[in-house]
Amino acid sequence: MAEYKGIHGTKIQNYTSDPDNPITGQVWYNETDQVMKFQYPTTINAWSTGGNLNQARRQLMGAGLYTTALAFGGRGTPPDTRYTNTESYNGSSWTEVNDLNTTKSDAASAGIQTSSLVAGGISPASTLSETELYNGTNWTEVADLNTGRYGIRGAGANNTSALVFGGDVPITGATELWNGTSWTEVNDLNTARAYGGGTGTQTAALAATGYNGTANVANTETWNGTSWTEVNDVNTARNGFGGSGQGTTTSTLIFGGSVSPKTQTELWDGTSWTEVVDLSVGLDNLAGAGTGTNALAIGGTTGSDSAGTEEWNAATPVGAWSTGGNLNTARYNLSGSGTQTAGLVFGGTPPATGVTESYDGTSWTELNDLNNARGAGAGAGTQTSAIAIGGYSPPGVGLAETWNGTSWTAVANLNTGRFALGGAGADNTSALAISGELTIPGTFLTNVESWNGSAWTEITDVNTATKELGANGTVPSALKYGGYAAPTVITNTESWNGSTWTEVNDLNTARQAVGSAGLDNTSALAFGGSATALTELWNGTSWTEDGDLNTARNNLAGAGIATSALASGGASGPVVTAATEEWTKPAFTTKTITSS
Repeated sequence: MAEYKGIHGTKIQNYTSDPDNPITGQVWYNETDQVMKFQYPTTINAWSTGGNLNQARRQLMGAGLYTTALAFGGRGTPPDTRYTNTESYNGSSWTEVNDLNTTKSDAASAGIQTSSLVAGGISPASTLSETELYNGTNWTEVADLNTGRYGIRGAGANNTSALVFGGDVPITGATELWNGTSWTEVNDLNTARAYGGGTGTQTAALAATGYNGTANVANTETWNGTSWTEVNDVNTARNGFGGSGQGTTTSTLIFGGSVSPKTQTELWDGTSWTEVVDLSVGLDNLAGAGTGTNALAIGGTTGSDSAGTEEWNAATPVGAWSTGGNLNTARYNLSGSGTQTAGLVFGGTPPATGVTESYDGTSWTELNDLNNARGAGAGAGTQTSAIAIGGYSPPGVGLAETWNGTSWTAVANLNTGRFALGGAGADNTSALAISGELTIPGTFLTNVESWNGSAWTEITDVNTATKELGANGTVPSALKYGGYAAPTVITNTESWNGSTWTEVNDLNTARQAVGSAGLDNTSALAFGGSATALTELWNGTSWTEDGDLNTARNNLAGAGIATSALASGGASGPVVTAATEEWTKPAFTTKTITSS
C-alpha cells in the first residue's frame, strides 16, 4: 500500500491553525483543534449556454452524449410544419447532417451519435409506426412498431438494442422491445402515459412522469428487462420535458416541461428525485441527451420556438467571494483596473469625484485624484499604468487621463464623448473604449475607439448599441456583455478578435451595470449588475453560473482575471457601499477526518 509521503513527497505536518494555502489533497494535523484535516475543491451543479441549433424547433428528438449528440425531427411554426432536419453536436456547435426519411415530431429516440434509433411520432398527415436507424451518416427505414403512436419515449444503448413505451392516441402503457431487426410487445407500464421521459438500456430503463390523458402524473417506474416496477415519484409532475437519454436507473436528469414552460431540473439517484439547479429559461417540448452528470437541453419552446442549447455539468468546481478591505470612500459608478492584490479604483458618484485608491490585497490607500471628477467612466490597465476613459463630468464626457502609479495626466479626448461605456486594455498605452451613451437622455453608441498611447482611433463598431455594459480584455482580444439596449436589459455577448466583433453565446441572466474581470475574449467574469449578486464565468464558448457575491449591487468596479478578481463599491437601491470582495476559483472546502 502506498504511503502518504510517497504520494505527496512529505510527511503529515502539524500546524497551530489551518495552513493558508494547502496543496490539494494535503492532510495536516491542527494542534489547536487536535484533529486531522484536508481540503478539496468546492463543486456545484450548473447549467451553461451551448451552441445554437441551426433550426429552431420544438417536439424534436435527441440522442447521444454531452459532446457527441444528435438532434432530429421536430415541429415548427406554422403549427403543422414538421422537420426531417438532423444536426450533430461536437460540444460547442451544431452541424447539419443527412435528414430523416420522414418528417416527424414527438417520437421515441435512443442510442448515440453514430448509432441512433427513432420510432413512431406524428407527421402532419398521420400517427406513425415507422422506425429509422442512423449509422453516423444516413437514416434507414426498417421494421415498424406493432402499435403506431406519438408522445412515445425510448431507452437504449444503440440502434440494435432499444425499448419504447407509452404514447398517445390513445394514451397507452404499451412497451416494445427492439432486437436490431424487429419489435416485440412486452409487459406494459403500470401507469399509461405519454410525453414522459425515458433513459437507460433495453434491460434497465426508467420511465418518469408524463400525461395520463387527464393530468400530469408524477409516477416513476423502472424496467428490469421483464417488467415495470413503481418507485418514488418526481417532485414536479410534467410532460414535454427533456431528459438525459443515456442516463441509468441510478443516475439520470429531467428538465423543463409543461404545464407552462418550466425551469425545474430534477436528479434521480436510484432511490429518489432531488430538485437541483434550474434551467436559465423555462422550456417545454424540448429534447435531451447525455447522462446524469453531463447533459444537454436542446431546442423546445418558451412560447416561441427555441434554437438554444444548455449544457449540464455536475460537480463543477465553483469559485467563491470573500470579504476584503472596505474602500475609504463609498461610491458607485466608479472604474477599476489592476489585479486582486494590486488594484486601483477611481472616480464615481455621488457627487462626481476624482478620488483614487490603491489596493494591496488587504486595504485601500488614497492616492492623487483624477484631474477631472467623473462617474460612469471606464477603466483599463494595471495599478501602476492605467487609463480613465470618458464618463459623465460636465461639461464634457470625452475626457481621458493616464495614470503612471503616482499621478494622473490629461491626454487626448475621445473622438466621440460618452459615459456608461465599457473599457479594456493592458496598460495606459493600449486600450479600447466600447459603446456607451452620448448624452442625458441620450443616444446609445455602437462606436468603438482604440488608444495607442497618444491618440484615439475609430475602429469596427459593435453589433448592438449598449450602455452600462461589462467589458474586459485587451486591444487585440476583448469581450463585451450585458447592459441596456433600449428598451430592455440584454444578455448579448460579443467577442473582439482585433478586427471584428462577433456575437457569441449570451449571459444566462440579463443585467446592466455589471462588474467585469478577465484577460481576453476566452476568459471572463461578470458579477453583480441590476442589483443582483449573480456571478457568471466565461470559458471562451459559454457562460456558467458560479458563486454569488455576498453583497448584491450594480455600478461597481471590477479588476483582475476570471480566477482571481476584485469587486469594489457600487449600489443596491439607495444604499451606496464601500464593500470590497475578493474572488477565488476554485474555492476550497476544509474537512475534518473522523474515525467513522
